[in-house]
Amino acid sequence: MVYVAAVLVSAYIYNYRKRSINGPTPVQTPDLLTSGEYSESLNKSIQTYDEEYQPLLPHTLSTSQILLGSLRPVDSRRWRRKPWTWRVLKLVKMPLEVLLLLTVPVVDPDKEDHNWNRPLNCLHLITGPLVCVLTFNSGQYGLYLIEGEFPVWALVVLFGVFLAAIVFCSTTNEHPPEYHFLFSLLGFVVSALWINTAASEVVSVLHMLGIVFSLSNTVLGLTLLAWGNSIGDLVSDITIARQGYPRMAISACFGGILFNMLFGIGLGCLLQMFGGNHIVTLEPEGLLCWILSGALGLSLVLSFVLIPLQCFHLTRAYGIFLIVFYFIFLLVALLTEFGKIHLGAL
Repeated sequence: MVYVAAVLVSAYIYNYRKRSINGPTPVQTPDLLTSGEYSESLNKSIQTYDEEYQPLLPHTLSTSQILLGSLRPVDSRRWRRKPWTWRVLKLVKMPLEVLLLLTVPVVDPDKEDHNWNRPLNCLHLITGPLVCVLTFNSGQYGLYLIEGEFPVWALVVLFGVFLAAIVFCSTTNEHPPEYHFLFSLLGFVVSALWINTAASEVVSVLHMLGIVFSLSNTVLGLTLLAWGNSIGDLVSDITIARQGYPRMAISACFGGILFNMLFGIGLGCLLQMFGGNHIVTLEPEGLLCWILSGALGLSLVLSFVLIPLQCFHLTRAYGIFLIVFYFIFLLVALLTEFGKIHLGAL
């Protein structure tokens, strides 16, 4: 919390001083567009091009046509323009995309209608809570029988149908209701539970691979689990940086790690204390624990020293240095785990 407050306060002070010194920000000319603004203008031009295919006469779609159109994962014209490799990958991802479309509502404030889709959002009121109750704690509560006869998931479905009927009868296809923003909260909860379910399955698969190949949990955590846990951040940060927001990407790198270490470990230990253990003892398991802690501390100290020395201008050489540092750490940690490096050898 102190870290987040410090970032927000410092950003506010920086922007305030910048405005007081430079005055109001001048309007950018078209030839000085950033990459993000250029991509936005390009998307608008593509959207205008697609609108040429719309009928000239006003045409109102029925509710069933709106629902079927919203569940279509790809446009036919875009499908024809893409190469065969993109089509094959799209066919692999299509079942998951349709599943997410059916269960996760998305509210987009940049759109005029805030991405309001009356039949699909009403369907989300049924599928969203159902996903929550079937994925939370591996579906233990969803499969529970009330009085030994009526399952909880059926009760959730009935409640969702009741809410969906109220929303469907009190809204129109053209205008979103005033409470449409509440669907973003439902989408956040459903997305978090989907991610938690996928992560739990990945951990189970990795544990099974460790048993089959006689690998310890430490090796799995250092390699497959660490890479799988970070690949989403890697892709998103690279995408953000290429779109012209390097500061946002670097902030996400450090902010995500801080959130995982401080909030994740802090909340986990706090919950364990509430369970009856008032003191959580972290016992180091040999030399490997010290190597992990030392490598983490050394990388943070190097970043704390080298980045200010470079006047906060990160060069290609510094990025190569970090990659080499990671592979050296991984090699030393694996050699220690397999017994090639031990205290006796030191």
